[in-house]
Amino acid sequence: MIPLFSIGPLTFYFFGLMIAVGASVGIYIFTREAKRKGLDHKVLMDIAIYSLIGGIIGARITYILVYNPSYYFANPIKILHITEGGLSIHGGILGGLLVGYWFLKRHKIPIWETLDIVAPALIIAQGISRIGCDVFGGPISSALPWGVEKYGEYLHPAQAYEFLLDYLLFGYLWLRLKKPSYSGQVFIHYLIGFLVIRGIVEFTRVNPMVFGPFSVSHVMSLIGIIIAFILVKYRKKHKLINQENVINTNEYLKTGLFVLIMMAVSLVIYYLVQV
Repeated sequence: MIPLFSIGPLTFYFFGLMIAVGASVGIYIFTREAKRKGLDHKVLMDIAIYSLIGGIIGARITYILVYNPSYYFANPIKILHITEGGLSIHGGILGGLLVGYWFLKRHKIPIWETLDIVAPALIIAQGISRIGCDVFGGPISSALPWGVEKYGEYLHPAQAYEFLLDYLLFGYLWLRLKKPSYSGQVFIHYLIGFLVIRGIVEFTRVNPMVFGPFSVSHVMSLIGIIIAFILVKYRKKHKLINQENVINTNEYLKTGLFVLIMMAVSLVIYYLVQV
């Protein structure tokens, strides 16, 4: 990880900064939309923070159990060394969802309506956070201008592939939030969309393989996509939403411009810091 500065024994890293920025932007979007829809945004702010903590714990546990269990069981103290890397996005999503679901049930807040608001906020937070990630992809031809030179070779900028696709998904989810077909649709589309993105980017990364070009991350993404499609059939049978809302041209233009700006700014920051 790229260190920024130290205060005594504590070192602050670029990845940590981008996670903090991403989480802050995501929570702002989430609470603003919750307030607009008449939900208890103050309680939801607390739930969002608890879910973030649950996501980090879930990401760490999943990484340990799936990617390198023998190492961590032999060196249990290393489980606490998150600054050395080792977080699984699949586990992060699962951990955050479990904590969030428990708190939503406890406070009797509409679960699927809340998850729909969570979806665009979550994907933009993931995109921004990915700017600081230092897990690059596999080798790439030096003739390709977007490759990143690291460790004496050119590598795929897998983080950039992912945050660019994340921002595109954000644009779609943000517009879909204005006119969903059923309660829960936006969140389910987030699950399908992000897991497809993760599967695409995974072809450029180096992870434990299961068979052929498919890694353990592909398997987890496939399981998640299957669950998401089951949820589609389940939700369509339950609560349909009035379709009177209309998305005007101005909304499309503003959303598209925002996505393009996020892409451009993120690429500049990424290449300035990572190269």
